[in-house]
Amino acid sequence: MTRVAVVGAGIMGAHHARVLHRLPGAELTLVVDPHEDPGRALAASVGAQYSDDPAAVPERADAAVVASTSESHADIGVPLLESGVDLLVEKPIATTVDDADRLITAAQDHGRVLAVGHIERFNPAVLELDHLLDGLLHIELVRMGPFAPRVTADVVLDLMIHDLELALALAGSEVARVEAVGRQVRTDSLDLATALLQFHNGVTATVTASRVGQTKIRRIELTRRTSYVVADLIRQDVTIHRVDHHEFLSEGGARYRQTGLVEIPFLENRGEPLALELDHFLECVAHHCSPRVTGLQGRRALELALAVQESANGRRP
Repeated sequence: MTRVAVVGAGIMGAHHARVLHRLPGAELTLVVDPHEDPGRALAASVGAQYSDDPAAVPERADAAVVASTSESHADIGVPLLESGVDLLVEKPIATTVDDADRLITAAQDHGRVLAVGHIERFNPAVLELDHLLDGLLHIELVRMGPFAPRVTADVVLDLMIHDLELALALAGSEVARVEAVGRQVRTDSLDLATALLQFHNGVTATVTASRVGQTKIRRIELTRRTSYVVADLIRQDVTIHRVDHHEFLSEGGARYRQTGLVEIPFLENRGEPLALELDHFLECVAHHCSPRVTGLQGRRALELALAVQESANGRRP
């Protein structure tokens, strides 16, 4: 059993605690939060101890999930890494590149696991896309949902960063060019944004995020030379459209017929992505292996998100 602490008793910390409480191989020993009422309440609900000080973690846990405010990730995480605690840090890894580097350096210097909680990398639909990247030309990623007053970060660091990290992973290349536009709707920061990315290997991507929609959407579409792939991350399904033939049906090409094959692969390991992510983290802690989303990959996603922010804030209509 790996003793695990959760730092942060907010919504994400509560989700982590809930999953860890029932996950084989994990013993949730401690909940840390500076606010006593929510911290004690969460600890009691999962049978863990409570502390208001992250310094209590090394004595009571071998690994920790840092689900505190994004601005505090480095200040909390670096001392824990230096004390020998393996970490899963919720996305974004930090709010500045300097803080991300502090976490990465501490993990490297002390030989600790540092994973970043980009949970969509563990969605079964996304895992299936790893097999469908040959001949990739374009990626379209859309993430929308209703407004949540509790959110303090803008839509880029709150929502879009999920898909920016996915775009980097799917394209398999560094970004050569970033252009973005954004709008303020309900808050004083960006509430919706669209980014156009050009990668060095020629792949392009459009990424749209909105937190003022009425329908929850999590979708990825891949345009390949031989097919078109649609992944619904909420339903956890993938559809592959393979085009075999098309012909014009009238002179001048006004109408045409297209034929092909539609494939719906069976996805293994359907389930809650957070449970899959935490199980993977525990495996990395037990065997001291590199996580699926490393600190360096979290840093790349943060850098790209900050570039999108800069472009969008300079191009507001």
